[in-house]
Amino acid sequence: MTTEPPLLLALDFTGTFAFALNGALTAVRAARLDIVGVVALGMITALGGGILRDVLIDSVPPAAFRDWRYLALALGGGLVAFALSQWLDRLEMPINVLDAIGLSTFAVIGASKALGAGLGIGPAIILGAITGVGGGTIRDTLIRRIPSVLQSDLYAIPALLGAAVTVGTIHAGVHGLPAALVAVATCFTVRMLGVHFGLQAPSPPGGRH
Repeated sequence: MTTEPPLLLALDFTGTFAFALNGALTAVRAARLDIVGVVALGMITALGGGILRDVLIDSVPPAAFRDWRYLALALGGGLVAFALSQWLDRLEMPINVLDAIGLSTFAVIGASKALGAGLGIGPAIILGAITGVGGGTIRDTLIRRIPSVLQSDLYAIPALLGAAVTVGTIHAGVHGLPAALVAVATCFTVRMLGVHFGLQAPSPPGGRH
């Protein structure tokens, strides 16, 4: 079982469910898949980033396999998306909010775990971001499209910011839930500003119309 503070754990579980929901909905929209494919892609989206992180820091078996609740939430999110995909299309903004919570929490927990494994500042920030965006990147690769994190509105940048704030606070000697929530709030705010205003990461001149 995981040992994060209850509030952070609740946000982590919320993010896991939301990532599975969003990942499965993406599979429904972008590819003609059956229930196995939709649910599998939802679970990959929810769990893939954390599994990548744990393998890279040699924390095996990964947390997703040591705590049954992650697998259950990812499976549940995929099944809900499969069964209610037409109705859920009307709830784009609430799903985006939940997805932003997941991105923020995953990035913060990922960076914290990387530091705990003895990694330096740069690798910890990178692994925090990988925890947040890795699952979606694997999903997009499996359905043969350019990963959305590389071409959509702000996504990787908020994850990097949240991870960087986490690393900065820990190196400054500030630990515990308040510091983690500040980092989560930073990532969440930047992500939702990107969603609300349609902000994009910089692209080459003439590269986006």
